[in-house]
Amino acid sequence: MRFHSGRPFTSKDVAFSIETWADPAWAVQFQRTAAAVTSVDTSRPDQVTLGFDHPVSNIFDLLDAMPIIDEDSIADLKAGKSYVGTGPFEFESWTPNTEIEFKRNPDYWGGKPHLAGVDTKIVTDPQSLVSQLRSGQLDAITGGSNRDLEALRASRQFDVEELKGAEQQVYVGANLQNPQLQDVRLRQAIAYAVDRPRVTNDVYRGAGYPINVPWPKYSPAYDERLNHRYDRDVAKARALVKEATQGSKGATIPLEYDASNSDTEATAQIVQANLKEAGIQVGLEPLDHSQFIKKLIGAKFKGLWVAIHSYAQWTPSTLAVSAYPFNAEHNASHFTDKGYLEHSNAAWQVTDGTGPEAVSSYRDISDDFLDNLFLIELSVIYTQVAHSPRLHGLSWSKRQEIDLDDAYLSKG
Repeated sequence: MRFHSGRPFTSKDVAFSIETWADPAWAVQFQRTAAAVTSVDTSRPDQVTLGFDHPVSNIFDLLDAMPIIDEDSIADLKAGKSYVGTGPFEFESWTPNTEIEFKRNPDYWGGKPHLAGVDTKIVTDPQSLVSQLRSGQLDAITGGSNRDLEALRASRQFDVEELKGAEQQVYVGANLQNPQLQDVRLRQAIAYAVDRPRVTNDVYRGAGYPINVPWPKYSPAYDERLNHRYDRDVAKARALVKEATQGSKGATIPLEYDASNSDTEATAQIVQANLKEAGIQVGLEPLDHSQFIKKLIGAKFKGLWVAIHSYAQWTPSTLAVSAYPFNAEHNASHFTDKGYLEHSNAAWQVTDGTGPEAVSSYRDISDDFLDNLFLIELSVIYTQVAHSPRLHGLSWSKRQEIDLDDAYLSKG
């Protein structure tokens, strides 16, 4: 195996990548798992031996998600000038806000790709995206509106793939430093008030399913009984609001969302209407994408927010030790709890992330979520990719990265 520069890939590159991923300066969500690697033996160029101070149940998740980083070109990577990897396509050119071009890597370790290259167009308007697919200007799209994707599937002229195994979850977050949200009864009222089936069906057009717990159904942490703990009950929500506020009319709570994402915007509007039914007034506050991400990473939300998280598709301990909204050591809700930290560490520090010991800890983590409701889950959702019938062999990773290793275009 060689980098695109021609330099041989060795065990030292694995060590460098793990060290880079463990550096807090990169603010990556697998940072804590990478930092759990306490030694890397690179005495053989074709073999790596990792050392730990304790078992790590999700170490293979890190190795699955972490890109191999070329030490020789990391300065250009940081500057956004180029990317030197080991994959089937090499970075060729980048026109900011317009396109990124890749060419075939003829020396790819997995065999020469069928495609001569990949031209990635940046199209910010979802309607234009679908129009270009229909007209044949594009062979595949991500980011189409759910209604348009539904229509494309119904037309039978295009294939629409649900990226199963790479699910995401849409949720309502709560900053527990906001005085209005510190009473768990108000957060319980929110959990009872939100209309999860409406979000799933109206916003995501059925490409997913409602949830209370933060796990997809195939996860060893999923519990169908717990998944119905807060089924919609507006009367119960109103009663909890009355208890929490002692009958007084509370101030309007900010509800922030990423305005660049039409799905989270529509979800925020549904949540606002649902909470109004329960007697909770929220004010919608749209943010641009960069502002939203800074608030998420920096735990700077004013009150409530609507967002989408990932990481539940891996070993369940990954969610509690890696994802910004859930991290037991530091999360966007400012939620701290000794029991939650203990349960998260117990799930993380076992050898088998699917064994009985881990599963018992996952039940404890689910109870921690549902008892404290620093996050309120709404729906598991599938990212969808639409493509023309002439594109074959498309696949994807757990991180929703489109994999074109084996892709080819037919003449028809």
